[in-house]
Amino acid sequence: MIMTNTQSFQAVNPATGESLPGDFYEATDDQVNEACERAAEAFQVYRKKSGPEKAAFLERIATEIDALGDDLLQRANAETGLPLARLTGERGRTTGQLRLFAEYLREGSWVNARIDTALPDRQPLPRPDLRQMLRPLGPVGIFGASNFPLAFSVAGGDTASALAAGCTIVVKAHPAHPGTSDLVGQAIRQAVAACGLPEGVFSMVHGRGTAVGMAMVQHPEIKAIGFTGSFRGGKAIYDAAARRPEPIPVYAEMGSTNPVFFLPGALKNSTKLAQAYVGSITLGVGQFCTNPGVAIMAPCDEAEAFTQAARQAIGEVAPAPMLTQAIQQTYVKGITQLAGLPGVEVIGMQGGETYAHGTAALLTAKAGTLLQYPELAEEVFGPGSVLVEADSREQMLTIARSLHGHLTATIHGTDDELPDYADLIDILEQKVGRLLINGFPTGVEVGHAMQHGGPYPATTDARSTSVGTNAILRFARPVCYQGFPPALLPDELKDGNPLNIWRLVNGEWTK
Repeated sequence: MIMTNTQSFQAVNPATGESLPGDFYEATDDQVNEACERAAEAFQVYRKKSGPEKAAFLERIATEIDALGDDLLQRANAETGLPLARLTGERGRTTGQLRLFAEYLREGSWVNARIDTALPDRQPLPRPDLRQMLRPLGPVGIFGASNFPLAFSVAGGDTASALAAGCTIVVKAHPAHPGTSDLVGQAIRQAVAACGLPEGVFSMVHGRGTAVGMAMVQHPEIKAIGFTGSFRGGKAIYDAAARRPEPIPVYAEMGSTNPVFFLPGALKNSTKLAQAYVGSITLGVGQFCTNPGVAIMAPCDEAEAFTQAARQAIGEVAPAPMLTQAIQQTYVKGITQLAGLPGVEVIGMQGGETYAHGTAALLTAKAGTLLQYPELAEEVFGPGSVLVEADSREQMLTIARSLHGHLTATIHGTDDELPDYADLIDILEQKVGRLLINGFPTGVEVGHAMQHGGPYPATTDARSTSVGTNAILRFARPVCYQGFPPALLPDELKDGNPLNIWRLVNGEWTK
């Protein structure tokens, strides 16, 4: 018999500091072990489900989430402080990406089927019949993120892509929104039952500290990890996974400063551009992994006007509740430390915030200060940004070269001047996963072409994305079938192409 831990906790409303109804219990080692073992057992069934069967399951999850109605939104609002309009949109994104993966599964070509037919008469040696496709890795451990209680949490992108690949999952719910997690977990379990799948296809455990998550990471049945959160948390998980007797891949998104470069021509429209910049900084109280945390202005007469317009705009942003008091306190500490560096000026952060409320902050500095104190280009999670004025074009390029890996980088410029900064684009292409021209990085489209990942330390694997249909590739591996009788081959690799998918046959893509 598995004993339940008597140690419980409650969710806290970040706007008021009040505890919310409902007790949530720390998972014991036995409970984590049971969840992982059940996931391994269910994997032997679920891995064999066809694309249309998995698609129907994902669509049923979306339907069950929609059926939760306003109860889900109200609970998420109480646990996160995020406005109902934002949460309504996030719910649509969550169900939308589930349905997008369902469409992708029905089309079927994601398996990357490759066939080299036998050449028995080839000299000096015959070629055997070789057929390859992607197959699911196994049970996957997923960590819910704090800043997206729906779209990057229990039924978020990691869950959707892992289930689409044919993996079973164990989710570590985020302790900042346990009630929201329970509601979504209930919806997934109902979909599991409605589709006649083994219960172990989906399990969820709670825990406030690191013990529960680490127990999941270290369990021998878990074959991959999906994580969105802090650098400290992601690096600890990555290191633990690497130390296992059987190391496993960790796909951790660990934060980013998302540098923005303003060229002289763009800065001529100072007021409008500054307002858009501040809007991106403070969107969602700055709690986006794509928040533009550092911006570099090219030397020009308009730089001062832009700085003043940004200062005015950020001073007009009212404090708002952040996701948790701990996140707010870390934000205040980070901004305070940067503001204490020589040559750094700050507006905002007046102090006296209500419980867990964050105040927008704009720090200004010269490019030489940034190069001397590179911590100015490191992430401070929250509604703050460092605005840097460069002395020369070459100094802008030097800053770009000095950057670590980020999720995104943005360049604002006119059509006439952008070609003259091709070298800046070349540098940034090696630093980030997504490059933007004349936009802002907050707001990540869910689609086939999106890349949400970047070089370390933004993520642990720059070859992968956590948003969009390519996310499925994280949880699959290639398997080659040599000399198989036709009847034993998966449908994706059979002669005649019964699924009518694109396949690479003897070097030529064909249906």
